[in-house]
Amino acid sequence: MTQIDYYFATLSPYCYLAGERLEAVAEKHGATINYKPFDLITAFGRTGGTPPKDRHISRIEYRAQALVREAKKLDMPFNLKPAHWPTNGAPAAYAFIAAQNAGGGDLGKLAQVITRKVWVEEADIAQDDVVRACLTEAGFDPSLADSGMLVGAETYARNLEQAIEAGVFGAPFYIIGDQKFWGQDKIEDVDLYLAGKL
Repeated sequence: MTQIDYYFATLSPYCYLAGERLEAVAEKHGATINYKPFDLITAFGRTGGTPPKDRHISRIEYRAQALVREAKKLDMPFNLKPAHWPTNGAPAAYAFIAAQNAGGGDLGKLAQVITRKVWVEEADIAQDDVVRACLTEAGFDPSLADSGMLVGAETYARNLEQAIEAGVFGAPFYIIGDQKFWGQDKIEDVDLYLAGKL
């Protein structure tokens, strides 16, 4: 069975805009998704990227326009300037990893719910009550937000190292074998690749 390594960041607007399209593509082709939440800001610094707040004004302005256009194109609600961005995305990532290890819910939905909290619902995913609500909505035990923090932190750090080693420099980032796809706008390419057309 084909595996898609999905490197995602809990604070990324582009991971939010990916929606659940990757999950639909994986199901279509009988592929599995290996979710790998990682520290995108640290990855920027280690791969030649620049955090959004430190970019040249021309890049900041373009990003703002492009995000709004993409959300409209996908017919997804989107708040360009959410109340709680940036915030600490690690607690939500640790809870995601705990959910991944525990099973019993929908990881694709959890990834979407977490990012939606940031980019639509004006919620702070660094807060325990918000993380618990995300877990519940995706069918997981909300108490996972209070457990597995050490394992979560270790896995989160390991995912970052694996991301750097694999050539990941942004999010969402999808890897299938030796093929790399960067950006939610490449999900169609993932589909075509799995169909043997790319």
